[in-house]
Amino acid sequence: MARAAGADPLWKAAGLLPFVGQNFSAVSEMTVSADDVISRAVTPMIDKFATLDWDSLMPVDGRIDTAPLAEIAPTLSAAANTVELSYGRLEGLDQSELLPQIAGPLQEAVEALDEVRGPISNASRASHLLPSMLGAEGFRNYLVLVQNSAEIRATGGISGALAVLTVEDGRISLTDQGSASELGKFDPPLAADPEQEQIYSSRMASFMQSVNITPDFPTAASTAQQMWEDRHPESRIDGVIALDPVVLANILWATGPVELGDFGDPAVDALLAETSLPTALDSTNVVPTLLSDVYAQIEEPALQDEYFAAVAGKVFGALTDVQGDSTQLIEALVTSAEQGRLYLWSATSEEQDLLAETDLAGAALGPTVGGAAFGVYFNDGTGAKMDYYVRRTVQLVKTCPGDGYSLYTVKVTLTNTAPADAATSLPEYVTGGGDYGVEPGRVKTNTVSYGPAQSLLQQARINGADVPISSFAHGNRPVGILTTELGPGETTTLEMDFSKVVQDTEPVVDVTPTVQDPADVLLPPEGLQSCG
Repeated sequence: MARAAGADPLWKAAGLLPFVGQNFSAVSEMTVSADDVISRAVTPMIDKFATLDWDSLMPVDGRIDTAPLAEIAPTLSAAANTVELSYGRLEGLDQSELLPQIAGPLQEAVEALDEVRGPISNASRASHLLPSMLGAEGFRNYLVLVQNSAEIRATGGISGALAVLTVEDGRISLTDQGSASELGKFDPPLAADPEQEQIYSSRMASFMQSVNITPDFPTAASTAQQMWEDRHPESRIDGVIALDPVVLANILWATGPVELGDFGDPAVDALLAETSLPTALDSTNVVPTLLSDVYAQIEEPALQDEYFAAVAGKVFGALTDVQGDSTQLIEALVTSAEQGRLYLWSATSEEQDLLAETDLAGAALGPTVGGAAFGVYFNDGTGAKMDYYVRRTVQLVKTCPGDGYSLYTVKVTLTNTAPADAATSLPEYVTGGGDYGVEPGRVKTNTVSYGPAQSLLQQARINGADVPISSFAHGNRPVGILTTELGPGETTTLEMDFSKVVQDTEPVVDVTPTVQDPADVLLPPEGLQSCG
């Protein structure tokens, strides 16, 4: 009835009347849009979800049944398209001459659609991606980078431990494990994007440990794929997954603790028998165990990597045979993705095009970084595992210089919380032992900041004093890098100014995930008033 009234010829003709016509048109658009959303999006989704067995989407005996996902995909696509079209239709209406009684509900409708269009679109993409990526059309191999946040990299941490997951018809198995150090140096370096190589050096194409010194995960992932395949010619890599120990903690929160038991490697088993490392890992102890305790009790780097890889294998085993509440596992994975701790790249172009529109892509350019997008990324310069002791905050401060543009200052604080006697009380593998020119106990960090497209990197300060800054461009985004070094207990504040910001959307800041809770790192912005 509402749709019929809104589309009635007489009602539509009233929309042509001067002064009041826009109000009739707005009401017509709202009624038609409401009917579309209810009949073409909400009702079909409710009908499908009512018959969907959610537990069937969880791994059982190592296998996920992909059929329910494929079945619901057309419904979700139709719903996503309907919501997106309705949002565009209402958001495009000029509200300046509408009566308050109409403008208010219209704005509420626009905000409500804006709130749900993202989740529905993500669900639609997932329903199309997951069946094929889970091997419904043939087996897939995924290289897993376990990022060690104790030695920071732009996307999270050094990729020391590696694993290969094989999926076929929804069945998941761990088929290979290794370490970045086993791959060695690639000399000459692999082919790299010249623009990024200029910013991050040829290290990003020379060592698996450094593929992610660029914050652009598609670049890091494709380089990691090439490196693994070069050293393992018999292995084809169809995609790359990156995660950090906090993701493992989130998974263990959903699955419950895992008993480590026998690692299957006599050398590792014998070594662990001499340590006080926990025999079971859970959501509370996995992060300190992997990022601190293991270094205090295992001195050999190769065995540390083996331990990392073995622990990841145990957690994957728990993941593929969930015994607890399936919704908790979904929540754990969603939380990990929202915190920027979980990345996914596909070597299949059609799948990567869909992933590029999600947070899982971790891209520095493209559809997910439009508008007033900033980025703050950290790369270790110590050559050790001291980042476990670094605490960081990031804040965006907006000012209006009076030239009609906005100026944003990216403000970063770094604090070295290591004990005063870190040089002697911490293992040499953690401090670096001065091997890379940094005195034991001190932390060297390269802070990389990205501004919005077409803005300008204007100037920089450290502790309030002007300093020269290394300035580059990645795509059409300005990039600045500052290097700092801190002793135990020391704090420093960095500021980088980006001027000529033309975007008027609410700014967003992407930050390297660390051992800290993201809520403690990214502070509320200041001065987001309009510059006119």
